[in-house]
Amino acid sequence: MRRMKTDYEIGKIPHFEHPCPQAMRENGECLNGEWDFYKLGVDGKRSFEGKILVPFSPETLNSGVKEGFVLGQGEKLVYTRAVEVPEKWLAGVVRLHFGAVDSECEVFVNGEKVGAHKGGYTAFAQDIQNALKAGENEIKVVCEDNALYNGGAFGKQSLKRGGIWYTPQSGIWQTVWIECMPKDYIETPKILTNAFEKTVSIIGERDEEREITVFDRGKEILRETYRKEITLSYDFELWSPENPKLYDFVITNAAGDKLCSYFGVRSFGKARDKNGRMRLTLNGKPYFFNGVLDQGYWSDGMLTYPSDKAAIDELKMLKAMGFNTVRKHIKIEPMRWYYHCDRLGLVVWQDFVNGGGDYKFTHIAAFPFLGVKHRDDDYKYFGRENETGRAEFAQSVDETLCQLGNCTSIGVWVIFNEGWGQFDSAFWTEYVRGKDGSRIIDSVSGWHDQKEGKTELKSLHTYYTPLKVPKDNRAVVLSEFGGYSQKIDGHVFDEDKEFGYKKFKSQETLVAALKKLYLQKLKPLLAKGLCGAIYTQVSDVEEEINGLVTYDRKILKVPVEEMSKINAEIAAEAEKVELA
Repeated sequence: MRRMKTDYEIGKIPHFEHPCPQAMRENGECLNGEWDFYKLGVDGKRSFEGKILVPFSPETLNSGVKEGFVLGQGEKLVYTRAVEVPEKWLAGVVRLHFGAVDSECEVFVNGEKVGAHKGGYTAFAQDIQNALKAGENEIKVVCEDNALYNGGAFGKQSLKRGGIWYTPQSGIWQTVWIECMPKDYIETPKILTNAFEKTVSIIGERDEEREITVFDRGKEILRETYRKEITLSYDFELWSPENPKLYDFVITNAAGDKLCSYFGVRSFGKARDKNGRMRLTLNGKPYFFNGVLDQGYWSDGMLTYPSDKAAIDELKMLKAMGFNTVRKHIKIEPMRWYYHCDRLGLVVWQDFVNGGGDYKFTHIAAFPFLGVKHRDDDYKYFGRENETGRAEFAQSVDETLCQLGNCTSIGVWVIFNEGWGQFDSAFWTEYVRGKDGSRIIDSVSGWHDQKEGKTELKSLHTYYTPLKVPKDNRAVVLSEFGGYSQKIDGHVFDEDKEFGYKKFKSQETLVAALKKLYLQKLKPLLAKGLCGAIYTQVSDVEEEINGLVTYDRKILKVPVEEMSKINAEIAAEAEKVELA
C-alpha cells in the first residue's frame, strides 16, 4: 500500500484563490500555508511536532507531516499561526472562515475561545474582532475526530479501510481565510431563479437600503435600489450544461460594504411524457442526466484536491467525454468546485454526508438483492440508535442546504445512500422539500426504498443484474451502475488488492465493454422512461480501481474521444423524448 503523488504542483500557499466566489469582498486574506502543528495524546504527550501545510490533513502526502500519522480516539490536533491585522479592521466585523474541519474543533484567538464547530464536511465562520488587537495575533485551532466512534458524519472513511471504504483523515482539510467588513455588512443573500418567467429573486435578512447591479460579460444590464429583497426581470439566457450562462452582480450599501456574486437562471423539475411516464426536466424540457459518480478523493491529498487547476482539469475532462452531470458522492467540496461546475456546465447531484453505527452488510447490502426492504424508522436495524448522531445529521442538513443553496449547478439533493445511516427518510424528504422546493430530491439512492415516503425518484443501483426500468409512477434513474475496473500496474494503491464490479485486462476490452454497456444495454432504456444514469466512477480510489482515470490521475483508461462518441449517441437518443 502506498500513497502516490499527482503531477500537480503545490505552492507555498495552496488554494490561494478566493474560496467563495458567491460572496467575495476585497478586504480578506487567505491563511493557507505553513502552520505550527502537533498531535496531543490522551496522556498529554506531544508527537508529530513541526509544520503542516494547510489545508491538507496530516494523513496526506501533501501536508508535509511524516508518514504513519494516525489520530486515535480522544487524541487532538493543535494548529497555531500568527496573523497580522491592520488597526482599521478593528472598527468593523472580522470573520474567520473554515471551509471544513474533520470532525470537530475549538477556535482560539490570542488565547480566548471564539467558537467551536462539529461536523467534518460543512463550512463555518466565527466573528473574532473582540479578541483581536492591531498587529500580530495568534490563531489556534484544536481538533478532534470522533465521528467514527460516536455515529457522526464520516462519509466513506473507515477504521477498517478496504474495498469501498477509505483511509480516515482528520483536521483542517479546506481553506482557512479571514475577512473584514463594516458593522452594517451585507449578508450573503438567498438566490432563487425561475426559467419560465426569466426572473431572479435576491433575498436578504435585514431591512436596509441597498443597490444591486447586474452584469453580462462585464456590461451593466440592470441597476436597482431595494431593501430586504427584490425580483429582477430580464430576458436572461437560461443556464444549462450546453449553455452555462452566468451573470455577475454586485450589492452595495450605505455603510460602504460591497458584495460580489453571480447567478445562473434555470429550473429543475418533472413532467409526464406523451406515454405517461414521469420525466426529469431542465428549463421545462425533458433532460437526460448522463453522469459519473465522483468520490472527490486524491492520492496525495485524500479529500483535498491538490490545486484549483486539478479540479478544473478533471471537470473539463468529464465535459470533453460528453457527460453533463456529476454525482458528488458522500462529500461536500470546496465552494470553488461548485463554481467551476456552474461556469463549465455540469449538473451536480449532491449527496448529504451520512454517519451512523456499524455498517451491517447483510442488513444493508445483501438482503436488498433478495428483494428484502426494511422500514427506516427501525433505528437499530440501520445503526442509528445514537441520538447525538441523528442530531448531528439534522444540523448538517441545514448547513448543507444553506452553504450550497445558491449553486446554479446543483439539481438533485441525495439524502441517503444504500442505507448508510438511513432513518426517517419520509420525514427528511418533506423537510428538505420545505427548505428547497427548487430541486429534485433523491430520498433513498439505491436500496431500502420507502415508497410511502412520497419520494420523487425510483433510484436504482445496478451492478450485477441486468439494467431495466421497472414500472413506477415516479421518475426512474440509475443513480449508480457500471463500475468496470482495469488495473494499471504502478498506478494503484495496493498491488495485491483490487475492487471492481467487472474486471478487464486491457484498455481495448474495457472500452469495448463500455460501448456494449451504454449502447446495447442503457440506450434502449431511455425510450422506456429512464431519466438519468450515473456511471461508477471518475477515478480509482485506494483499492477501488473502477475509475475512468487512475488514482494518481496520470493514466486515462478510457480515451476522451471514445467516451465522447458513446455519450453523443446517448444524447441523440435523449432528444427523441417528447412531453405530453
